[in-house]
Amino acid sequence: MANQYIDMKTDYSKKATNQEIRERFDKDTERFSNLETGQQTTIDAPLTMELCTEAAKYVNPQAKELLDIGCGAGNYTLRMLSKVAGLNCTLNDLSMPMLQKAKERVSPQTAGTVTLIQNDMRNLDLPDNHFDIILAAATLHHLRDDDDWELMFNKIYKALKPGGSFWVSDLIAHDSEFINKLFVDKYSNYLETLGGPEYRQKVWDYVNYEDTPRSLNYQLALLAKVGFSAIEVLHKNSCFAAFGGIK
Repeated sequence: MANQYIDMKTDYSKKATNQEIRERFDKDTERFSNLETGQQTTIDAPLTMELCTEAAKYVNPQAKELLDIGCGAGNYTLRMLSKVAGLNCTLNDLSMPMLQKAKERVSPQTAGTVTLIQNDMRNLDLPDNHFDIILAAATLHHLRDDDDWELMFNKIYKALKPGGSFWVSDLIAHDSEFINKLFVDKYSNYLETLGGPEYRQKVWDYVNYEDTPRSLNYQLALLAKVGFSAIEVLHKNSCFAAFGGIK
């Protein structure tokens, strides 16, 4: 199984465009409205969602402002609202059908406002020191070069209030070629249990075309570089991790 998705020398010009990624997600709104089916390719998806939102609750129990980047159909925001009520929810995604589904699901669950932003996360124009909690689930892996990653982490840091927290659950790469191979093989075996060799190949095809994840070490170092004072790993299993930081 090829693992070019973890190669830092990837020719990004051959990767999927925003339009292609958006069109794929536009067609999958209903599936992504169900955690069990929408995230079945993500190992430990229910656990990492629970850990990220629980960590946010413990750090920011009086939170009022939430930003969910790459919110999809709103699963993470809904779980966050089950822990901290009445949040003003700012939902960002490339896909308008996803945003509309998220608003439909989230609005009845909060007395706060629900604001939709359809845009590439790199283009977000966010107010400084505004959000108590920022969540990013299964979305940062669409960032491409180092400039993209640093831009996004800086943007998130500046948008958080002092004491605010940022929590990530995502596909990751690994720094060692040998460890990469280990976890690519393990993930391939996991995918085969879901749908056999054809399903495994289907998932790897879109991962290799759409995604450019970075290692957990890379992202933890970037959190420190942009200024996060407390950085924590909540969970790691194979090619997936949950982690974050407090401003």
